[in-house]
Amino acid sequence: MHRFLVNHIPGYTAALDDAAQLYHLRDVLRLKAGDTVVIFDGTGREFDGVITAINKKQAVFRLTPLKKQKSSRVSLTIACAMPKGSYMDDIIDYLTQLGTARIIPMMTDRVVVKLDEVKAEAKIKRWQKIAQSSTRQCQRSDIPVIDPVTAFKKVVADSLNYDLKLIPHLTGERRLIKDVLGKAKPKNVIVLIGPEGDFTSSEIELALHNGFTPVSLGDTVLRVATAAVAVAAYIKLALDK
Repeated sequence: MHRFLVNHIPGYTAALDDAAQLYHLRDVLRLKAGDTVVIFDGTGREFDGVITAINKKQAVFRLTPLKKQKSSRVSLTIACAMPKGSYMDDIIDYLTQLGTARIIPMMTDRVVVKLDEVKAEAKIKRWQKIAQSSTRQCQRSDIPVIDPVTAFKKVVADSLNYDLKLIPHLTGERRLIKDVLGKAKPKNVIVLIGPEGDFTSSEIELALHNGFTPVSLGDTVLRVATAAVAVAAYIKLALDK
């Protein structure tokens, strides 16, 4: 069934006035009064929505609560070093599909992307739209939180409340991620994904000092986007049962 996001649902009626979604509902799908869709608010609530009125400015729905979806057992945060080009767009899309709860675009010592405040704000807005679109398409009921672009040191400093903290990197003593997750039963997990060229030794030292476990993702060196998606998929399969 077709799904639409309405951020504010005060009761059992809702109005959709987002231009892009309204265009899709009215002009692409050609839905009309009496048709039924799924309405969700991005926080986990979903409703059957019967269209009661539709015009060029909005569509109005009468809502009936749906059965609550099963929530993920593990809340996963991926803090990912900013890659070059538009790869972060794909990372946001894929991590949303895989059920990631929070995504932190991260600046590390070896990140080459430079963003001023204006560009960073524009990027965040774009990524939020990508996350919303991906949420609708993959039939999630909650939208992942997209944090502002954050410095590595702050991500590490703010990681106190996680049950399990992982930092995949390429050198030194590390454990296979499957071994770390084998008997783990965490509720909140954060994983740091490094840039091309890996984390610096001082960054790894800081993370380990703050309780992160060093892990290996295998014998091959993965690109940033591949590493982020591989970690999210593995954790989902290993822990979200």
